[in-house]
Amino acid sequence: MTLTDRILMGPGPCNPYPEAVQALGRPMLGHLDPEFISLLDETNERLRIVFQTKNALTFPVSGTGSAGMEAAIVNFVGPGDTAVVAVNGVFGGRMVDVVQRTGATAVAVDHEWGQPVDVKRMLAAHNGPTMFAMVHAETSTGVESDVAAMGAVKGDALLLVDCVTSLGGVDLRVDEWGVDIAYSGTQKCLGVAPGLAPLTVSNRAIARIKSTPQSWYLDLNMIASYVTGSGARAYHHTAPISMIMSLHAGLGAVLDEGLEQVRERHQSVGDAMKDAMVDLGFELFAAEGHRLAPLSSISIPDGRLGSLDEATVRSRLLADHGIEIGGGLGPVAGKVWRIGTMGHSARHRNVTLLHAALSEILG
Repeated sequence: MTLTDRILMGPGPCNPYPEAVQALGRPMLGHLDPEFISLLDETNERLRIVFQTKNALTFPVSGTGSAGMEAAIVNFVGPGDTAVVAVNGVFGGRMVDVVQRTGATAVAVDHEWGQPVDVKRMLAAHNGPTMFAMVHAETSTGVESDVAAMGAVKGDALLLVDCVTSLGGVDLRVDEWGVDIAYSGTQKCLGVAPGLAPLTVSNRAIARIKSTPQSWYLDLNMIASYVTGSGARAYHHTAPISMIMSLHAGLGAVLDEGLEQVRERHQSVGDAMKDAMVDLGFELFAAEGHRLAPLSSISIPDGRLGSLDEATVRSRLLADHGIEIGGGLGPVAGKVWRIGTMGHSARHRNVTLLHAALSEILG
């Protein structure tokens, strides 16, 4: 079996759209070439459509989703600020870490893993924070939280949302829901290789950007004019040309299919995956009513794997069938599988293949 035969159904990179792969082979352009600037502008406009926003400052950060997270935090909080951060999985915990590194106070609101963010507890944690931060689609638990409910009660605080696993595959309405800052990654529902972090920033948040953020590379004061074209295109850093070409093509594939149709496909395939795993004797981990479509978190009942351990099953899936699924993290390591059906991987045939492969391995 060759690497190209593999079906990526883990929580990390998905199988990219063919258009996104082909775009990586386009001839190179300079990052200030007028043709590339035009393509960047069009990519940013496509991102606005997918984020459902009119924010002028919407662009792909040069780096993976973690770079988007850092840009979304270091530009807006620092010493003297307080950020209330929902922690209902690994990625909320990472936001706490970044907030603390800026010198700001991080108030972590811990939740039981598998449960959505509790907005009432977020509000009760501090009476006047600079920022509320939460994960829309927690990759470590397969849980979707209610961003709109948080946006409705945020008051004067900025609302920061991690949309890494939701952008392009789950309903997300940045402007309508009152989201001030949102970041994502390219390797999940957008169906592009890892390497960029789509970011969008409201005018309300732009007015609060730190004059000297604790990062030079991610300083939005210096990047903004290059991105938005306000004034001269100021050189900040060399843009990853080929990755942006690929993102442009991947977004084009999404919009050609239709944003609502893509979401419906993710929902249909995600539902089918959960049904298939229950049919095989597994259980669903995430709280009912808050289960993500693009990522299914599957509990492994005691004895279901017979004499095998879960890591061995995942290894055999990859070695014998070319199917990659993800294991659990933190307190659910060894107890939960995370199965991604994102981007081009969100196809019913992949559900059938996984069901058959597990049936063979488990007898």
